[in-house]
Amino acid sequence: MWPNKHPISKLLMALIWIWNTSAVHAETHRDFLLNVVRHCIDPRANNYCSLCELPRSDSVCDGHDACPKSLEVWQQTKRFLALRDMNMCSCPSDFVHGLVLPLTPITGVEDPNRPDDIWQVAWSVGISKIDATQLALVVNPRNYRDQDQLHVHMVRLKSEARSELLGTTISHLRDVWQTAQLMADEKGLKDYGVLVAQNPEGGYLVVIDEESPEHKFTLATCQ
Repeated sequence: MWPNKHPISKLLMALIWIWNTSAVHAETHRDFLLNVVRHCIDPRANNYCSLCELPRSDSVCDGHDACPKSLEVWQQTKRFLALRDMNMCSCPSDFVHGLVLPLTPITGVEDPNRPDDIWQVAWSVGISKIDATQLALVVNPRNYRDQDQLHVHMVRLKSEARSELLGTTISHLRDVWQTAQLMADEKGLKDYGVLVAQNPEGGYLVVIDEESPEHKFTLATCQ
């Protein structure tokens, strides 16, 4: 977290984060992940290569066999898709940034249909890529996201972030949304982001923030 006594530094870091995010997603639009959900799941579908904006790496679409022009699927269920985020392109091999998406149109943290079990799926996939003590699951606020399809980021916590995480401990990941909503109501927040991390003393820590938890607390880019 940036010290409040350094507003210029805070502004500079915000601009760097926006630039990095824009650079990675320069060719995308707010419905990009929705297109992935609708048209990129089954490479055997009719007109797959023309309808899908980011074909799977195991498809036969010409020119889409390398990052960042391909969709690398980590896991797929009947309801969710886990994949590599484009922030991993051109990064060292030990850098990890993944996403978990529902396979139905759900906008984000504000959507009443947000699925409770997305957090368990994201945690299970995340700990296969990142040590549980370092793993953070994040959904950004509506005002800090560039996509209108719900997606949970699977990323590493910054080394200094642990001491700055203030939240509520829960026993089960199915309770994340409900807990976050209660916390937001107590603070009077209409828009907020959610971060979930392992509590060293047991259970999971739920943190909410009206800014971007991804930006504040995690290593979302390899710089």
